[in-house]
Amino acid sequence: MNKNEKIYIAGHSGLFGSALMRRLKADGHSNIICASHNELDLTDGQKTMIFFKSEKPDYVFCAAAKVGGIHANSAYMADFAMENTLITCNLINSAHKVGVKKLLYLGSSCIYPRKCPQPIKEEYMLTAPLEPTNEGYALAKIIGVRLCDYYRKQYGDDFISCMPANLYGQNDCYDESKNHVVPALIKRFHNAKIKNLPSVEIWGTGKSRREFMYIDDAADACVFLMDKYDSMGLINVGIGIDTSIGELAGLISDIVEYKGKIVFDTSKPDGMPKRILDSSKILKMGWTAKTPLYEGLQKTYQWFLKNIVEKR
Repeated sequence: MNKNEKIYIAGHSGLFGSALMRRLKADGHSNIICASHNELDLTDGQKTMIFFKSEKPDYVFCAAAKVGGIHANSAYMADFAMENTLITCNLINSAHKVGVKKLLYLGSSCIYPRKCPQPIKEEYMLTAPLEPTNEGYALAKIIGVRLCDYYRKQYGDDFISCMPANLYGQNDCYDESKNHVVPALIKRFHNAKIKNLPSVEIWGTGKSRREFMYIDDAADACVFLMDKYDSMGLINVGIGIDTSIGELAGLISDIVEYKGKIVFDTSKPDGMPKRILDSSKILKMGWTAKTPLYEGLQKTYQWFLKNIVEKR
């Protein structure tokens, strides 16, 4: 990507989109376009096409999505499936119609089967049933992955897709109705510390394991892939280390300096038992993550204090 070429970041205000914005600006890219949800509803195909025809971006990062944690995904499955499918189809089709040079579609590691060999290879997608609690969201993301391949095969479009590990970091969502595990735990432990509560309750057994990657590392990987990767098929992006939810809770409790007990509500679901990606493809290309989990969690908590707590 040349510095003067036009780059469109769909979902620029979210966790991933804002990290891409920081990364690209740090590299000297100044011709970056974006539009808020109020300015452009990506579920509206006609408006999305009009935007693409007007702006004519050279490169597109598809980071826009309706996202949420395990409760939101299971409670509002129709909304997650429908809205994400519309966003995906409208972005990819509009990019094709206006002749975008290259598009990167951001997937999610939840697209892989619930009972999947570990670490998870790219070819395991669609080999077994999905995790029931986020099936709607996962199906929408699978459509995006497949569409990138279909448009490449049928039309020769340079559309690629990547699957990041569980992401966390600055500008994450702290709305309890739709946040993911890291911001949920940070907020819960912080509030418990302030209120001097004797314990913090966490859903599930704490035994399920996830691979957590700092958001700035993920953005770095996507810029790397936009420059280096142009093949059919998705590519995993992870750090190669998984952590149990119980261990994660312990780390965050330590960083927040909460002194009470951690209690696990085993009546609540764990979700997928284990999820760690086989990221050997991108590692062989020369990319590696730079931020250890504890360091990333410290940075995330400091951002939370400055941007969420202080602005209340």
